[in-house]
Amino acid sequence: MPDTLILNPATLERALQRMAHEIAERNEPATGLVLVGVQRGGVFLAARLAALLQKIIGQPVPTGSLDVSMHRDDIGTQAAPNVHPTEIPFDVTGKTVVLVDDVLFSGRTTRAALDALNDFGRPQRVQLAVLIDRGHRELPIKADFVGKNVPTSLRETVNVQLKEAGGEDVVTLEKL
Repeated sequence: MPDTLILNPATLERALQRMAHEIAERNEPATGLVLVGVQRGGVFLAARLAALLQKIIGQPVPTGSLDVSMHRDDIGTQAAPNVHPTEIPFDVTGKTVVLVDDVLFSGRTTRAALDALNDFGRPQRVQLAVLIDRGHRELPIKADFVGKNVPTSLRETVNVQLKEAGGEDVVTLEKL
């Protein structure tokens, strides 16, 4: 069965523009606002959101990346976790941290990200921005900023193909 297109390059860009405006509105003034992308897709999205936010608020927004693989609750079930670099070149203590990820599903990656973030300080507030919320939560986690809600079955998967990772800037739904 062919993939179903959820977002094309134009609608993906519009979703990010809207999310950036919502982040700016909810965090006015934007002093103390930082973005932390969850490895891998969230890092690219955080960089895009930071560029959009800079245009909106007129000042740069510090951006970092966070690897959560060593904080996952399923780490014992994998042979070897695929670890990516964590780079947070600022102190998160007292800041409003917007965690950015590509897809919100069970909530377990977000829980791991919250645990990992605590290793870097105590933020004043943490907000969650995701490009796609596909439902099926296993933990009480809800995104503050969502690009698109996509109700899915457990036998479907969401593929985010960003140009920074060699993709075409599309999001598709695939039946397993």
